[in-house]
Amino acid sequence: MASSSDLAVVLCHGSYHTPAPYGPLLEALQAGRGIEAYCPQLPTADLSKLNVGDVHSPDFDRGPPPEGYPQGEEDTNTVLDVLKPLVEAGKEVLLVAHSSGGWVATQAARPELQAKVRKSKGLVGGIIGILYAGAFVVPVGESIHSFFQPKDGNFVTPPFMTFHKHGAAGLGTIVQAEKFLFNDLDPATAAKWAATLTASPILTTKLTNDAYSTLPCAYLVLDGDLTLPREYQEGMIALQESKTGNFSVYHCPAGHSPHLSWTEGFVDTIWDFVEKIRTADDAKGTA
Repeated sequence: MASSSDLAVVLCHGSYHTPAPYGPLLEALQAGRGIEAYCPQLPTADLSKLNVGDVHSPDFDRGPPPEGYPQGEEDTNTVLDVLKPLVEAGKEVLLVAHSSGGWVATQAARPELQAKVRKSKGLVGGIIGILYAGAFVVPVGESIHSFFQPKDGNFVTPPFMTFHKHGAAGLGTIVQAEKFLFNDLDPATAAKWAATLTASPILTTKLTNDAYSTLPCAYLVLDGDLTLPREYQEGMIALQESKTGNFSVYHCPAGHSPHLSWTEGFVDTIWDFVEKIRTADDAKGTA
């Protein structure tokens, strides 16, 4: 069985985020388990790409940039820029997805980068699975926007966000972040991480890659999540399981940011899922 030195984690962060709040998790993976870990900045949450003027004092009332806001294609390509070199270097890679990063991880897990496909061609390394943590499990053919909005054409703004001058055609930002994203952190720490949040356009790119059918998938249900309640997380799992089979399901008491409030438990969950994948692969190899 391969060791942690053969493993890398690529984390797809949520909307309105930079990689900064995920730093403690990346450090714990590297220091505690010897696992290479990466979290690239996704363009859809990158203030420098959202036409807000000074990123240190952003103006969210400005309109879209001339070329339009970044969308799922740009996010996917950013992850692939990190993912491909790791795979080509022979690393086994676990994709870890948080919040809207679930869409990105699923789209980026292309068949030609998956470990089983590569093994069939005599190649080592590749994506071994996806772990969703309080993440969006979006059906193939849907976008994040289409999946979460009512099918009757009405438009609903979630309680944790607001749109600015241009409404749904412009940018959204988080409101009451300390409550909705960081409810299980002390007030000072919650305020620290809330200050790192950015903005996002509506995400309309449809998912085209059915990684659910071809990779082991797991879900870490966040029982204390006020942004994406536990029942909704479990509903997404059940919907996808009805199409493509079982997820490995874990639970934790954390709110929407387990990478901050449940860091060591998150690391243990990642490692448990990796061992489960590897054990299953070893069993198939000796069958």
